[in-house]
Amino acid sequence: MRRVAKLSAACIATAALALSATACGSTSSENDKDSASSGDGKGIKIGLAFDVGGRGDRSFNDSAARGADKAAKEFDGSVKELTAKTTDTEADREQRLSDLADAGFNPIIGVGYAYSKSMTAVAKKYPKTSFGIVDSVVDAPNVDSITFTEEQGSYLAGVAAALKTKKSHVGFIGGVDVPLIKKFEAGFVQGVKDTNAKIKVDTQYLSHGTDTSGFASPDKGKEAAQGMLDNGADVIYSAAGSSGNGAIEAVSGKKGAWSIGVDSDQYNIPGLAKYKGSILTSMVKNVDLGVFDFVKTVHDGKALTGVNSYSLAKDGVSLSTSGGFISDIQPKLDAAKKKIVDGSIKVKTTP
Repeated sequence: MRRVAKLSAACIATAALALSATACGSTSSENDKDSASSGDGKGIKIGLAFDVGGRGDRSFNDSAARGADKAAKEFDGSVKELTAKTTDTEADREQRLSDLADAGFNPIIGVGYAYSKSMTAVAKKYPKTSFGIVDSVVDAPNVDSITFTEEQGSYLAGVAAALKTKKSHVGFIGGVDVPLIKKFEAGFVQGVKDTNAKIKVDTQYLSHGTDTSGFASPDKGKEAAQGMLDNGADVIYSAAGSSGNGAIEAVSGKKGAWSIGVDSDQYNIPGLAKYKGSILTSMVKNVDLGVFDFVKTVHDGKALTGVNSYSLAKDGVSLSTSGGFISDIQPKLDAAKKKIVDGSIKVKTTP
């Protein structure tokens, strides 16, 4: 049975980490949430370096956690996780990855594009350790770059929004104004416009550049969504980590309005249960699949390396059907998916 323990348990299990610079309690980021979850710990030792929000964000990080937990259970292993904070520097991220490597964790997975530079540096220092990075590409012989075609899944979310809006007005909320989240916006807007060019699309980003607070500020997400609702939008898609939870809350308070979740099937997330009646669908990004695949190959002695992309055709991204709210438009969604898969529709990656 998998158990979740506090950091003290991790210290007992991994003396090397206890002797490291993080000293069993503080990493380079003082607000890191450190924990260990494991099988009986005799098998593979998985290191997870989370993006801001960490386990419990009900979205992106939780999806990665599911993949690691599944691998730990299946391979009788353990998971050590460290979580970033919004003020992290490159030195903080490098230290976090190095601490895991020094403690003997292998593989080590950086959950999020923010680990790109730090992993490039750390992977070179630890050539015998297998690293994985989600949502970015690191060119190193011991790194698996786990990427997704977010724009393709977001295109389908745009089609759904266009078919469900009663006001011909929808919205997109991005967590941080960076190329990755621009892919979500581009696909969504294209899906809306290809379905009905007359529909108005509002877009808003919660933070910019190196400020990653837009991924971990539910209050900002709620405020942005409320503004869009007040402006006339009745379907809002958020690609904003835990900030999207605030947007979902705001939409639930508006009769006839719909939210579209992201990364995880947010209709089925316990912490969002009271809002699920207004969650039209979610653009599920199967980070868990990518993480599990990578850990399995390390366990099997044939670690994945290079760029491994999880596309719509490979079920790397999809629209959830929980709640049955898109059943009436499913044939049109299936038709759009077929055209993307066969190449008839080319989805943009930039707005």
